[in-house]
Amino acid sequence: MMDDSNGKSMSMEKEMGVDGTHFIYRQISDRSRKVLDYDYKRCIGCGICVGLCPTKALELGPMKEIATGLDVPPVIMDLDKCTFCSMCAQFCPMHAYSMTEEGNFPTDEAFPQYDSFVRTNEKCLPCTLCEAACPEDAIKLELDMPTKAEVSPFKEGMNGQIEIDTEKCNMCGLCARFCDVFLLIDREKTPTDVWPFEQLLVDEDKCDYCTLCQDICPEDAIHVVGEKRGEAPHVAGRVLIDDKKCTLCTWCKIVCPYAAMDIKKPFEGKIALIAPNVSKCDPQGCHGCFNVCPSHLWYVSKDGKIAMQEKMCTYCGACVNACPKDVMHVERRLVHHTEIVNSPWANQWKDAIDSMITGKRHHPDVSRTLEIEPESPREHEDIEPPRIDGNLLEIARARLEKITPAFRSASIRRMVEKSEEVEPVRNQIREQILKNNQ
Repeated sequence: MMDDSNGKSMSMEKEMGVDGTHFIYRQISDRSRKVLDYDYKRCIGCGICVGLCPTKALELGPMKEIATGLDVPPVIMDLDKCTFCSMCAQFCPMHAYSMTEEGNFPTDEAFPQYDSFVRTNEKCLPCTLCEAACPEDAIKLELDMPTKAEVSPFKEGMNGQIEIDTEKCNMCGLCARFCDVFLLIDREKTPTDVWPFEQLLVDEDKCDYCTLCQDICPEDAIHVVGEKRGEAPHVAGRVLIDDKKCTLCTWCKIVCPYAAMDIKKPFEGKIALIAPNVSKCDPQGCHGCFNVCPSHLWYVSKDGKIAMQEKMCTYCGACVNACPKDVMHVERRLVHHTEIVNSPWANQWKDAIDSMITGKRHHPDVSRTLEIEPESPREHEDIEPPRIDGNLLEIARARLEKITPAFRSASIRRMVEKSEEVEPVRNQIREQILKNNQ
């Protein structure tokens, strides 16, 4: 039981359940219900939530072992300490936490969150490169464009010639989406070369040289000698980005040939290798930083040493927690966040956000105990006891002896307890005293 803000008592229960990779924490009262969902497979162990938590309810697990294969949750919760404040859900860069609420609670707009995004601008064609390059499968291309088979069905026996100018072609993939004649060969992407395709092939056995692909190509890289049949469709569509999957790694921005991707990361900061410790690193055998990094920025250089692409970094700090040799250092200089609205909890949110830069968190007192300053010793004072008049004491005793028998009567005692008028009680006592003296 506990009291709400109006001083009325209400019951409050907490419980935990597991659903696959999700730990489900619930706080249920007479008037509300909060559910905190933690997907430990989404968690990279950056520890941001641990540093934010105002009640120290979260603790980072053995990240060095987790980063190299141990299958346990990177963050452990003490449910008794959790107040379901939603700070972890608002500021988890990997969306490993989510909070749902039922009851009279402030909306999400009342709480700050990262002011970060990835989105396309007016320069987007669109094409397939960002979709193919994304290491998190967070991008999906929807084209509003009919295929070659729909516009101009294949016609047998047609002669012609088709060539690809490899100097102009950026392998945007539009021709392959339009016609089965084209085939893009995938390649293994690396932090130093995120280009998703290695080669564009043409299967001339399937081509009827309709020339429509030539008109679709945005780079004039396709040249066809043949008979034009029909009109090439207008290229239109949209790039859909799943914010829950996107890690803001910038691979899409790097690969886009049209500067069509705009990205704002949650932090500004710096990542650096600690020179004296680099020689201790075994990047081939450990791979701890590789496994936890949401930006996929780590690689092994030609000389066999650990290396990175800093422009991809989101400064989450997961690699620092995972590294057994303290090889890297991450610092944050700025947190991009939405407005902290004027509210009773504003200072707590401001302190939490500041702690992501300073590493220092001021925790509120949740002990519900009061500390009283000890009193200073008082000086001894001699007190003179009251003087007793013997004659008056004897008179009082005599009167008490007369009245005491009257109170042995239950009816008189009840009358004394219930009566609001004094005079009837006195009369009853007098009658009882006279009766006892006869």
